Amino acid sequence: QVQLVESGGGSVQAGGSLRLSCVYTYSPYCMGWFRQAPKKEREGVAAIRGIGSTDYADSVKGRFTISRDTATNTLYLQMNNLAPEDTARYYCAADPTLRPGCSTRRDEYKHWGQGTQVTVSS
Repeated sequence: QVQLVESGGGSVQAGGSLRLSCVYTYSPYCMGWFRQAPKKEREGVAAIRGIGSTDYADSVKGRFTISRDTATNTLYLQMNNLAPEDTARYYCAADPTLRPGCSTRRDEYKHWGQGTQVTVSS
């Protein structure tokens, strides 16, 4: 059974940091982090292919880092210099399909976690 379980969300002041984790039960090729704020579409934040190439939304480049530990089947999102506009529910996503690259396109991901809330206050 495929499971993705996120953790690490919370409340933080602007400028602070959080690290999100996602434990998964199989070895997908592409993994990504997405977020959804109230009344907004779910948007891609970061993606990683295997433990190699990464892709980021312009809004988080230089502040967020996606990484993956295949020994523990854990995906991470290190978020630094957080801003109020980063407030959202963050979702881990995974897909087993082999592709030349892994993007932050929502329709490329088959499996999703339940999400973890991140709230950034000014």
